[in-house]
Amino acid sequence: MCIGIPMQVIAGNEFVAQCERHGQISSVSVMLVGPQPPGTHLLTHLGSAIRVLDAEEARAIDDALAGLAEAVEGRAFDNLFSDLLSREPELPAHLRDS
Repeated sequence: MCIGIPMQVIAGNEFVAQCERHGQISSVSVMLVGPQPPGTHLLTHLGSAIRVLDAEEARAIDDALAGLAEAVEGRAFDNLFSDLLSREPELPAHLRDS
């Protein structure tokens, strides 16, 4: 299983961006997404940016990761999945009856 981590660009050039997440700064390759201006949210995996995110999607992914950590530690986490609490589960299209 691969986990993408949302990070925010604080500086960079055409090959590498300095990105921040929760106070930690890391160098991230932007070779797959191209240079990005400061403030851009990126989905990163193993030191590479794999996709540009909007702020809402970055927050949702960050909340989901926090929820997983809370669940592993046995703490309440449903507040981190508020977008899922108010809707019924849906099957993916390929599993629905024709």
